[in-house]
Amino acid sequence: MNPGDALRRVVFYPATAADLPALAELAGVIWRQHYPGIITPAQIDYMLGKMYALETLRAEMTGQGILFYRLLVDGKFSGFASVGPTETLGVMKLHKCYLLPELHGRGLGSRLLKHCEAEARRLGAQRLILAVNKRNTKAIAAYQRNGFALVQPVVTDFGNGFVMDDFLMAKDFSAGGA
Repeated sequence: MNPGDALRRVVFYPATAADLPALAELAGVIWRQHYPGIITPAQIDYMLGKMYALETLRAEMTGQGILFYRLLVDGKFSGFASVGPTETLGVMKLHKCYLLPELHGRGLGSRLLKHCEAEARRLGAQRLILAVNKRNTKAIAAYQRNGFALVQPVVTDFGNGFVMDDFLMAKDFSAGGA
């Protein structure tokens, strides 16, 4: 199969509460493949346990207005993303954007990101922000290829002795909504 074939069999679906267990499971697969060398295995386990606990995901979906999207490639659940409002009018945040590592380099992550950008614009956003680990150079480069710029470093205490040592990145949408 050539890369163009994979791009024709890509579907995005809004995630529902019923999808959250599969989403949490996929997050574990992706994080355990992608994050070693960026953060410690202990931090991976701790963060997965906090961020992808079903009650956390449900609270984000139902109480915080965060929208989740599933990416299916050839019918297989292969990635997901989430976007939600911030305290600043016109600014939305990309909370999650993950793709199975074996599918990297095929433009699928960019398509997932573009889908989230379109949803953010549809909801009235003029700016989309995100936080990415400073050592996640592959993701930083991908976001920059997609028009995001580094804004500032941000260090957030995540508890249990762990911090998120991130860059805040942002993309401003044109008035025309391209």
